[in-house]
Amino acid sequence: MEKVRVRFAPSPTGPLHIGGARSALFNYLIARKYKGEMVLRIEDTDLERSSKESEENIFSSLKWLGIDWDEGPDIGGKFAPYRQTERLDIYTKYAQQLIENGQAFYCFCSEEELEKDRQEAMAKGETPKYSGRCRNLTEEQRQKFLAEGRKPVVRFKVPETGEVVIEDLVRGTVRFENEGIGDFVIVKSDGIPTYNFAVVIDDHLMEISHVVRAEEHLSNTPRQILIYEAFGWEKPVFAHISLILGKDKTKMSKRHGATSVVQYRELGYLPEAVVNFLALLGWSPQEEEEIFTMEELIQKFSLDRVAKNPAVFDMEKLRWINGYYIRHTSIERLTELAIPILEKAGYLPSELTEKEYEWVKLIVTAVQEKLHSLNEILDYMPIFTGEKVELENEEAKAVLEEEQVPQVIELLRTKLAEMHTLEPEGVKKALKEIVKESKLGGRKVYMPIRVALTGQMHGPELYYIIPVLGKELIEKRLANTLHK
Repeated sequence: MEKVRVRFAPSPTGPLHIGGARSALFNYLIARKYKGEMVLRIEDTDLERSSKESEENIFSSLKWLGIDWDEGPDIGGKFAPYRQTERLDIYTKYAQQLIENGQAFYCFCSEEELEKDRQEAMAKGETPKYSGRCRNLTEEQRQKFLAEGRKPVVRFKVPETGEVVIEDLVRGTVRFENEGIGDFVIVKSDGIPTYNFAVVIDDHLMEISHVVRAEEHLSNTPRQILIYEAFGWEKPVFAHISLILGKDKTKMSKRHGATSVVQYRELGYLPEAVVNFLALLGWSPQEEEEIFTMEELIQKFSLDRVAKNPAVFDMEKLRWINGYYIRHTSIERLTELAIPILEKAGYLPSELTEKEYEWVKLIVTAVQEKLHSLNEILDYMPIFTGEKVELENEEAKAVLEEEQVPQVIELLRTKLAEMHTLEPEGVKKALKEIVKESKLGGRKVYMPIRVALTGQMHGPELYYIIPVLGKELIEKRLANTLHK
Protein backbone atom coordinates (compact mmCIF):
# COMPACT_ATOMS: atom_id res chain seq x y z
CA MET A 1 0.00 0.00 0.00
CA GLU A 2 1.12 3.56 -0.72
CA LYS A 3 2.26 5.77 2.14
CA VAL A 4 -0.75 5.98 4.45
CA ARG A 5 -1.64 9.35 5.92
CA VAL A 6 -4.94 9.62 7.74
CA ARG A 7 -6.48 12.37 9.82
CA PHE A 8 -9.00 12.91 12.56
CA ALA A 9 -10.51 16.38 12.24
CA PRO A 10 -13.03 17.14 14.99
CA SER A 11 -14.85 20.41 15.62
CA PRO A 12 -14.17 21.69 19.17
CA THR A 13 -17.82 22.47 19.89
CA GLY A 14 -18.27 20.10 22.83
CA PRO A 15 -16.70 17.06 24.50
CA LEU A 16 -15.45 14.26 22.24
CA HIS A 17 -18.50 12.23 21.18
CA ILE A 18 -18.33 8.45 21.29
CA GLY A 19 -18.91 8.38 17.52
CA GLY A 20 -16.00 10.74 16.96
CA ALA A 21 -13.83 8.57 19.20
CA ARG A 22 -14.64 5.54 17.03
CA SER A 23 -13.66 7.46 13.87
CA ALA A 24 -10.41 8.50 15.55
CA LEU A 25 -9.76 4.89 16.60
CA PHE A 26 -10.34 3.48 13.11
CA ASN A 27 -7.97 6.07 11.63
CA TYR A 28 -5.39 5.34 14.31
CA LEU A 29 -5.56 1.57 13.70
CA ILE A 30 -5.07 2.06 9.95
CA ALA A 31 -2.13 4.43 10.47
CA ARG A 32 -0.35 2.10 12.86
CA LYS A 33 -1.15 -1.10 10.92
CA TYR A 34 0.43 0.24 7.72
CA LYS A 35 3.26 2.14 9.43
CA GLY A 36 1.67 5.40 8.30
CA GLU A 37 1.02 8.76 9.93
CA MET A 38 -1.95 10.17 11.79
CA VAL A 39 -2.79 13.86 11.72
CA LEU A 40 -4.98 15.59 14.30
CA ARG A 41 -6.59 18.70 12.81
CA ILE A 42 -8.98 21.04 14.60
CA GLU A 43 -11.85 22.32 12.45
CA ASP A 44 -12.75 25.40 14.48
CA THR A 45 -14.41 27.60 11.85
CA ASP A 46 -17.70 27.50 13.77
CA LEU A 47 -16.58 30.61 15.67
CA GLU A 48 -19.63 30.87 17.95
CA ARG A 49 -19.56 27.29 19.23
CA SER A 50 -15.86 26.42 19.18
CA SER A 51 -13.95 26.67 22.45
CA LYS A 52 -10.50 26.04 23.88
CA GLU A 53 -12.11 23.92 26.59
CA SER A 54 -13.61 21.58 24.00
CA GLU A 55 -10.28 21.35 22.20
CA GLU A 56 -8.53 20.35 25.43
CA ASN A 57 -11.27 17.78 26.08
CA ILE A 58 -10.60 16.23 22.66
CA PHE A 59 -6.86 16.02 23.35
CA SER A 60 -7.27 14.51 26.82
CA SER A 61 -10.00 12.06 25.73
CA LEU A 62 -7.91 10.72 22.85
CA LYS A 63 -4.85 10.36 25.08
CA TRP A 64 -6.94 8.59 27.73
CA LEU A 65 -8.04 6.08 25.07
CA GLY A 66 -4.41 5.50 24.12
CA ILE A 67 -4.73 7.19 20.72
CA ASP A 68 -1.78 9.37 19.79
CA TRP A 69 -0.94 11.35 16.65
CA ASP A 70 2.12 12.30 14.62
CA GLU A 71 1.14 15.86 13.71
CA GLY A 72 -1.27 18.27 15.33
CA PRO A 73 -1.82 21.68 16.89
CA ASP A 74 -0.16 20.64 20.15
CA ILE A 75 2.97 19.08 18.63
CA GLY A 76 3.26 20.81 15.25
CA GLY A 77 4.39 19.14 12.03
CA LYS A 78 5.52 19.86 8.48
CA PHE A 79 2.03 20.98 7.37
CA ALA A 80 1.28 23.35 10.26
CA PRO A 81 -0.81 25.14 11.31
CA TYR A 82 -3.38 22.49 12.23
CA ARG A 83 -6.24 24.74 13.33
CA GLN A 84 -8.44 25.96 10.51
CA THR A 85 -8.81 29.47 11.95
CA GLU A 86 -5.03 29.78 11.59
CA ARG A 87 -5.24 28.83 7.89
CA LEU A 88 -7.72 31.46 6.62
CA ASP A 89 -5.21 33.07 4.24
CA ILE A 90 -4.68 29.70 2.59
CA TYR A 91 -8.41 29.22 1.92
CA THR A 92 -8.75 32.77 0.58
CA LYS A 93 -5.91 32.12 -1.89
CA TYR A 94 -7.52 28.97 -3.28
CA ALA A 95 -11.01 30.47 -3.41
CA GLN A 96 -9.61 33.36 -5.43
CA GLN A 97 -7.97 30.89 -7.79
CA LEU A 98 -11.34 29.23 -8.48
CA ILE A 99 -12.98 32.61 -9.06
CA GLU A 100 -10.25 33.63 -11.53
CA ASN A 101 -10.65 30.32 -13.38
CA GLY A 102 -14.41 30.81 -13.68
CA GLN A 103 -15.11 27.82 -11.42
CA ALA A 104 -16.54 29.90 -8.57
CA PHE A 105 -18.42 33.19 -8.36
CA TYR A 106 -19.60 35.85 -5.94
CA CYS A 107 -23.24 35.45 -4.92
CA PHE A 108 -25.16 38.43 -3.52
CA CYS A 109 -28.52 36.69 -2.96
CA SER A 110 -30.25 37.68 0.26
CA GLU A 111 -31.62 35.15 2.75
CA GLU A 112 -35.13 36.20 1.71
CA GLU A 113 -34.42 35.51 -1.97
CA LEU A 114 -32.92 32.12 -1.21
CA GLU A 115 -35.86 31.16 1.01
CA LYS A 116 -38.33 32.22 -1.70
CA ASP A 117 -36.52 30.06 -4.26
CA ARG A 118 -36.53 27.14 -1.80
CA GLN A 119 -40.26 27.40 -1.18
CA GLU A 120 -41.02 27.61 -4.91
CA ALA A 121 -38.96 24.50 -5.63
CA MET A 122 -40.69 22.57 -2.85
CA ALA A 123 -44.10 23.69 -4.14
CA LYS A 124 -43.19 22.14 -7.52
CA GLY A 125 -42.10 18.93 -5.81
CA GLU A 126 -38.46 19.58 -6.69
CA THR A 127 -35.40 19.21 -4.44
CA PRO A 128 -34.34 22.73 -3.38
CA LYS A 129 -31.03 23.90 -4.85
CA TYR A 130 -29.44 27.20 -5.76
CA SER A 131 -31.27 28.84 -8.68
CA GLY A 132 -28.15 30.22 -10.33
CA ARG A 133 -29.32 33.84 -10.03
CA CYS A 134 -25.80 35.25 -9.53
CA ARG A 135 -23.95 32.74 -11.70
CA ASN A 136 -23.31 35.11 -14.59
CA LEU A 137 -23.41 38.59 -13.09
CA THR A 138 -21.69 41.35 -15.02
CA GLU A 139 -19.02 43.46 -13.36
CA GLU A 140 -21.49 46.34 -13.34
CA GLN A 141 -24.09 44.26 -11.46
CA ARG A 142 -21.48 43.15 -8.92
CA GLN A 143 -20.39 46.71 -8.26
CA LYS A 144 -24.02 47.76 -7.83
CA PHE A 145 -24.60 45.12 -5.16
CA LEU A 146 -21.39 46.07 -3.38
CA ALA A 147 -22.43 49.73 -3.40
CA GLU A 148 -25.69 48.67 -1.72
CA GLY A 149 -23.61 47.19 1.11
CA ARG A 150 -24.34 43.56 0.26
CA LYS A 151 -21.65 41.14 1.44
CA PRO A 152 -21.31 38.26 -1.01
CA VAL A 153 -20.60 34.62 -0.42
CA VAL A 154 -18.49 32.61 -2.84
CA ARG A 155 -20.25 29.73 -4.58
CA PHE A 156 -18.68 26.84 -6.45
CA LYS A 157 -19.93 26.49 -10.02
CA VAL A 158 -21.17 22.90 -10.29
CA PRO A 159 -21.21 21.40 -13.82
CA GLU A 160 -24.82 21.23 -14.97
CA THR A 161 -24.51 17.72 -16.42
CA GLY A 162 -22.69 14.53 -15.52
CA GLU A 163 -22.27 12.74 -12.23
CA VAL A 164 -19.87 12.25 -9.36
CA VAL A 165 -18.81 8.65 -8.79
CA ILE A 166 -17.37 7.67 -5.39
CA GLU A 167 -15.51 4.39 -4.99
CA ASP A 168 -15.94 3.94 -1.27
CA LEU A 169 -14.02 1.23 0.61
CA VAL A 170 -17.06 0.53 2.80
CA ARG A 171 -20.05 1.61 0.67
CA GLY A 172 -18.82 0.42 -2.72
CA THR A 173 -19.69 2.53 -5.77
CA VAL A 174 -21.93 5.51 -4.96
CA ARG A 175 -23.22 7.91 -7.64
CA PHE A 176 -24.55 11.47 -7.38
CA GLU A 177 -26.04 13.41 -10.31
CA ASN A 178 -24.55 16.91 -10.67
CA GLU A 179 -27.99 18.24 -11.52
CA GLY A 180 -29.20 17.60 -7.97
CA ILE A 181 -26.28 19.29 -6.23
CA GLY A 182 -26.58 22.95 -7.17
CA ASP A 183 -23.93 25.66 -6.82
CA PHE A 184 -22.86 25.49 -3.18
CA VAL A 185 -21.20 28.04 -0.88
CA ILE A 186 -17.46 27.61 -0.32
CA VAL A 187 -16.76 30.91 1.50
CA LYS A 188 -19.30 32.64 3.74
CA SER A 189 -19.92 36.39 3.71
CA ASP A 190 -17.61 36.86 6.72
CA GLY A 191 -14.73 35.29 4.81
CA ILE A 192 -14.84 32.00 6.75
CA PRO A 193 -14.66 28.91 4.51
CA THR A 194 -17.37 26.28 4.66
CA TYR A 195 -16.58 22.75 5.77
CA ASN A 196 -16.72 21.27 2.27
CA PHE A 197 -14.14 23.74 0.95
CA ALA A 198 -11.69 23.88 3.86
CA VAL A 199 -11.58 20.11 4.28
CA VAL A 200 -10.50 19.58 0.68
CA ILE A 201 -7.78 22.24 0.84
CA ASP A 202 -6.46 20.82 4.12
CA ASP A 203 -6.60 17.16 3.08
CA HIS A 204 -4.77 17.92 -0.17
CA LEU A 205 -2.08 20.13 1.33
CA MET A 206 -1.55 17.70 4.22
CA GLU A 207 -1.20 14.81 1.73
CA ILE A 208 -4.00 12.76 3.30
CA SER A 209 -4.23 9.41 1.50
CA HIS A 210 -7.33 7.94 3.20
CA VAL A 211 -10.39 9.78 4.52
CA VAL A 212 -12.11 7.52 7.04
CA ARG A 213 -15.14 9.17 8.61
CA ALA A 214 -18.78 8.73 9.58
CA GLU A 215 -21.46 7.83 7.06
CA GLU A 216 -23.21 11.16 7.63
CA HIS A 217 -20.40 12.81 5.62
CA LEU A 218 -21.13 10.71 2.51
CA SER A 219 -23.60 13.31 1.21
CA ASN A 220 -20.82 15.96 1.44
CA THR A 221 -18.38 13.91 -0.58
CA PRO A 222 -19.64 14.74 -4.12
CA ARG A 223 -19.14 18.46 -3.43
CA GLN A 224 -15.64 17.75 -2.17
CA ILE A 225 -14.77 15.61 -5.17
CA LEU A 226 -15.92 18.38 -7.50
CA ILE A 227 -13.47 20.74 -5.76
CA TYR A 228 -10.65 18.19 -6.12
CA GLU A 229 -11.43 17.91 -9.83
CA ALA A 230 -11.61 21.69 -10.27
CA PHE A 231 -8.04 22.00 -8.98
CA GLY A 232 -6.86 18.90 -10.84
CA TRP A 233 -5.79 17.27 -7.57
CA GLU A 234 -5.57 13.56 -6.84
CA LYS A 235 -8.43 12.44 -4.63
CA PRO A 236 -7.88 10.48 -1.41
CA VAL A 237 -9.46 7.07 -0.85
CA PHE A 238 -12.80 7.43 0.95
CA ALA A 239 -14.30 5.09 3.54
CA HIS A 240 -17.56 6.04 5.24
CA ILE A 241 -18.22 3.99 8.35
CA SER A 242 -21.73 3.26 9.57
CA LEU A 243 -23.77 5.33 11.98
CA ILE A 244 -24.02 4.34 15.65
CA LEU A 245 -27.58 3.68 16.75
CA GLY A 246 -29.12 3.18 20.19
CA LYS A 247 -30.87 -0.08 21.11
CA ASP A 248 -34.10 1.42 19.71
CA LYS A 249 -32.39 1.74 16.29
CA THR A 250 -32.44 5.56 16.35
CA LYS A 251 -29.29 7.70 16.11
CA MET A 252 -27.22 7.65 19.29
CA SER A 253 -28.15 10.60 21.50
CA LYS A 254 -28.26 11.70 25.13
CA ARG A 255 -31.50 9.82 25.75
CA HIS A 256 -29.57 6.58 25.22
CA GLY A 257 -27.21 7.47 28.07
CA ALA A 258 -23.69 8.88 28.11
CA THR A 259 -22.53 10.09 24.69
CA SER A 260 -19.04 11.51 25.37
CA VAL A 261 -15.76 9.80 26.18
CA VAL A 262 -15.28 11.84 29.36
CA GLN A 263 -18.65 10.62 30.70
CA TYR A 264 -17.59 6.99 30.36
CA ARG A 265 -14.33 7.80 32.10
CA GLU A 266 -16.26 9.40 34.97
CA LEU A 267 -18.63 6.41 35.13
CA GLY A 268 -15.71 4.11 35.89
CA TYR A 269 -15.01 2.54 32.52
CA LEU A 270 -11.44 1.55 31.68
CA PRO A 271 -9.93 3.02 28.50
CA GLU A 272 -8.94 -0.38 27.12
CA ALA A 273 -12.54 -1.57 27.53
CA VAL A 274 -13.94 1.47 25.72
CA VAL A 275 -11.41 1.01 22.89
CA ASN A 276 -12.22 -2.70 22.60
CA PHE A 277 -15.96 -1.94 22.51
CA LEU A 278 -15.62 0.91 19.98
CA ALA A 279 -13.60 -1.29 17.63
CA LEU A 280 -16.46 -3.79 17.52
CA LEU A 281 -18.98 -1.07 16.60
CA GLY A 282 -19.20 -1.73 12.87
CA TRP A 283 -16.09 -3.90 12.51
CA SER A 284 -16.00 -7.67 12.91
CA PRO A 285 -12.85 -9.77 13.30
CA GLN A 286 -12.43 -12.99 11.33
CA GLU A 287 -12.59 -15.12 14.48
CA GLU A 288 -15.32 -15.10 17.15
CA GLU A 289 -13.03 -13.63 19.82
CA GLU A 290 -14.26 -10.30 21.23
CA ILE A 291 -11.48 -9.26 23.62
CA PHE A 292 -8.56 -7.46 21.95
CA THR A 293 -5.68 -5.35 23.15
CA MET A 294 -4.80 -2.25 21.15
CA GLU A 295 -1.83 -4.09 19.61
CA GLU A 296 -4.07 -6.96 18.55
CA LEU A 297 -6.56 -4.52 17.02
CA ILE A 298 -3.76 -2.86 15.05
CA GLN A 299 -2.75 -6.25 13.63
CA LYS A 300 -6.27 -7.48 12.83
CA PHE A 301 -8.19 -4.35 11.79
CA SER A 302 -9.08 -3.84 8.13
CA LEU A 303 -11.67 -1.70 6.38
CA ASP A 304 -12.90 -4.64 4.30
CA ARG A 305 -14.46 -6.08 7.46
CA VAL A 306 -16.29 -2.85 8.33
CA ALA A 307 -20.02 -3.34 7.85
CA LYS A 308 -22.32 -1.09 5.81
CA ASN A 309 -25.16 -1.57 8.27
CA PRO A 310 -25.50 0.74 11.29
CA ALA A 311 -23.79 -0.37 14.49
CA VAL A 312 -25.95 -0.74 17.61
CA PHE A 313 -24.54 0.65 20.85
CA ASP A 314 -25.19 -2.22 23.26
CA MET A 315 -24.65 -0.91 26.79
CA GLU A 316 -24.76 -4.42 28.28
CA LYS A 317 -21.97 -5.53 25.99
CA LEU A 318 -19.84 -2.54 27.05
CA ARG A 319 -20.51 -3.42 30.69
CA TRP A 320 -19.51 -7.03 30.03
CA ILE A 321 -16.28 -6.01 28.30
CA ASN A 322 -15.49 -3.51 31.07
CA GLY A 323 -16.15 -6.18 33.70
CA TYR A 324 -13.70 -8.46 31.92
CA TYR A 325 -10.97 -5.81 31.98
CA ILE A 326 -11.67 -4.97 35.64
CA ARG A 327 -11.24 -8.65 36.57
CA HIS A 328 -7.97 -8.80 34.62
CA THR A 329 -6.49 -5.57 35.97
CA SER A 330 -4.11 -5.36 38.91
CA ILE A 331 -5.56 -4.51 42.33
CA GLU A 332 -3.03 -1.69 42.63
CA ARG A 333 -4.28 0.03 39.45
CA LEU A 334 -7.95 -0.47 40.37
CA THR A 335 -7.26 0.95 43.82
CA GLU A 336 -5.71 4.09 42.34
CA LEU A 337 -8.74 4.49 40.06
CA ALA A 338 -11.22 3.84 42.88
CA ILE A 339 -9.72 6.38 45.32
CA PRO A 340 -11.04 9.51 43.50
CA ILE A 341 -14.49 7.90 43.23
CA LEU A 342 -14.60 7.16 46.96
CA GLU A 343 -13.14 10.55 47.80
CA LYS A 344 -15.79 12.36 45.74
CA ALA A 345 -18.53 10.33 47.47
CA GLY A 346 -17.21 11.33 50.90
CA TYR A 347 -15.78 7.97 51.97
CA LEU A 348 -12.17 9.15 51.96
CA PRO A 349 -10.21 12.28 52.89
CA SER A 350 -8.20 14.09 50.20
CA GLU A 351 -4.92 12.84 51.67
CA LEU A 352 -4.73 9.10 52.48
CA THR A 353 -2.66 7.43 55.19
CA GLU A 354 -1.04 4.10 54.35
CA LYS A 355 -3.63 2.37 56.54
CA GLU A 356 -6.50 4.02 54.63
CA TYR A 357 -4.91 3.05 51.30
CA GLU A 358 -4.69 -0.58 52.42
CA TRP A 359 -8.34 -0.40 53.54
CA VAL A 360 -9.40 0.72 50.05
CA LYS A 361 -7.23 -1.97 48.49
CA LEU A 362 -9.00 -4.62 50.56
CA ILE A 363 -12.41 -3.32 49.48
CA VAL A 364 -11.37 -3.33 45.82
CA THR A 365 -10.09 -6.88 46.21
CA ALA A 366 -13.42 -7.88 47.79
CA VAL A 367 -15.60 -6.50 45.00
CA GLN A 368 -13.35 -6.83 41.93
CA GLU A 369 -15.13 -9.92 40.60
CA LYS A 370 -18.53 -8.28 40.91
CA LEU A 371 -17.90 -4.92 39.22
CA HIS A 372 -18.91 -3.97 35.69
CA SER A 373 -17.81 -0.37 36.22
CA LEU A 374 -15.64 1.14 38.92
CA ASN A 375 -18.45 3.44 40.07
CA GLU A 376 -20.37 0.35 41.18
CA ILE A 377 -17.98 0.16 44.12
CA LEU A 378 -20.23 2.79 45.74
CA ASP A 379 -23.09 0.29 45.78
CA TYR A 380 -21.03 -1.92 48.09
CA MET A 381 -19.77 0.75 50.47
CA PRO A 382 -22.69 0.43 52.95
CA ILE A 383 -21.43 -3.12 53.57
CA PHE A 384 -18.04 -1.79 54.64
CA THR A 385 -18.98 1.35 56.56
CA GLY A 386 -21.20 2.29 59.52
CA GLU A 387 -22.02 0.62 62.84
CA LYS A 388 -25.63 -0.23 62.10
CA VAL A 389 -26.85 -2.92 59.73
CA GLU A 390 -30.25 -2.93 58.07
CA LEU A 391 -31.67 -6.37 57.35
CA GLU A 392 -32.58 -6.44 53.66
CA ASN A 393 -35.79 -8.50 53.99
CA GLU A 394 -37.80 -10.95 56.11
CA GLU A 395 -35.75 -13.85 54.76
CA ALA A 396 -32.59 -12.31 56.18
CA LYS A 397 -34.35 -11.73 59.49
CA ALA A 398 -35.38 -15.41 59.56
CA VAL A 399 -31.74 -16.47 59.13
CA LEU A 400 -30.81 -14.80 62.42
CA GLU A 401 -33.67 -16.59 64.19
CA GLU A 402 -32.24 -20.04 63.44
CA GLU A 403 -31.31 -21.99 66.59
CA GLN A 404 -27.59 -22.42 65.78
CA VAL A 405 -26.92 -18.66 65.42
CA PRO A 406 -25.80 -17.94 69.05
CA GLN A 407 -23.32 -20.82 68.85
CA VAL A 408 -21.93 -19.66 65.49
CA ILE A 409 -21.57 -16.03 66.61
CA GLU A 410 -19.82 -17.05 69.83
CA LEU A 411 -17.36 -19.19 67.87
CA LEU A 412 -16.72 -16.26 65.50
CA ARG A 413 -16.02 -13.93 68.43
CA THR A 414 -13.61 -16.44 69.91
CA LYS A 415 -11.74 -17.00 66.66
CA LEU A 416 -11.40 -13.28 65.94
CA ALA A 417 -10.16 -12.60 69.47
CA GLU A 418 -7.38 -15.15 68.94
CA MET A 419 -6.16 -13.44 65.76
CA HIS A 420 -3.55 -10.66 66.03
CA THR A 421 -4.35 -9.28 62.57
CA LEU A 422 -7.28 -9.89 60.26
CA GLU A 423 -6.17 -10.97 56.84
CA PRO A 424 -8.23 -12.83 54.18
CA GLU A 425 -6.31 -16.09 54.33
CA GLY A 426 -6.38 -16.22 58.13
CA VAL A 427 -10.10 -15.39 58.23
CA LYS A 428 -10.87 -18.04 55.60
CA LYS A 429 -9.06 -20.62 57.77
CA ALA A 430 -10.95 -19.50 60.90
CA LEU A 431 -14.34 -19.76 59.16
CA LYS A 432 -13.54 -23.32 58.05
CA GLU A 433 -12.59 -24.16 61.63
CA ILE A 434 -15.98 -22.86 62.85
CA VAL A 435 -17.76 -25.13 60.35
CA LYS A 436 -15.70 -28.09 61.53
CA GLU A 437 -15.98 -27.41 65.27
CA SER A 438 -19.70 -26.66 65.22
CA LYS A 439 -20.39 -29.76 63.09
CA LEU A 440 -22.75 -27.58 61.04
CA GLY A 441 -22.88 -27.31 57.25
CA GLY A 442 -21.29 -24.32 55.50
CA ARG A 443 -24.59 -22.53 54.96
CA LYS A 444 -25.56 -22.81 58.63
CA VAL A 445 -22.32 -21.01 59.51
CA TYR A 446 -21.66 -18.57 56.70
CA MET A 447 -25.18 -17.26 56.19
CA PRO A 448 -25.89 -16.04 59.73
CA ILE A 449 -22.41 -14.47 59.95
CA ARG A 450 -23.00 -12.70 56.63
CA VAL A 451 -26.46 -11.43 57.63
CA ALA A 452 -25.30 -10.38 61.09
CA LEU A 453 -22.39 -8.40 59.65
CA THR A 454 -23.97 -6.95 56.48
CA GLY A 455 -27.75 -7.39 56.69
CA GLN A 456 -27.59 -9.10 53.28
CA MET A 457 -27.72 -12.70 52.12
CA HIS A 458 -25.37 -12.20 49.17
CA GLY A 459 -22.29 -10.11 48.49
CA PRO A 460 -18.50 -10.18 48.60
CA GLU A 461 -16.70 -13.06 50.27
CA LEU A 462 -16.79 -13.00 54.08
CA TYR A 463 -13.02 -13.49 54.32
CA TYR A 464 -12.67 -10.07 52.60
CA ILE A 465 -15.50 -8.33 54.45
CA ILE A 466 -14.22 -9.23 57.92
CA PRO A 467 -10.68 -7.74 57.50
CA VAL A 468 -12.18 -4.55 56.03
CA LEU A 469 -14.56 -4.11 58.99
CA GLY A 470 -11.97 -4.82 61.68
CA LYS A 471 -12.60 -6.25 65.15
CA GLU A 472 -14.09 -3.14 66.74
CA LEU A 473 -16.68 -2.51 64.03
CA ILE A 474 -17.51 -6.22 63.82
CA GLU A 475 -18.31 -6.34 67.53
CA LYS A 476 -20.55 -3.25 67.26
CA ARG A 477 -22.40 -4.73 64.30
CA LEU A 478 -22.87 -8.08 65.98
CA ALA A 479 -24.20 -6.40 69.10
CA ASN A 480 -26.58 -4.15 67.16
CA THR A 481 -27.84 -6.85 64.81
CA LEU A 482 -28.33 -9.55 67.42
CA HIS A 483 -30.04 -7.09 69.73
CA LYS A 484 -32.68 -6.51 67.05
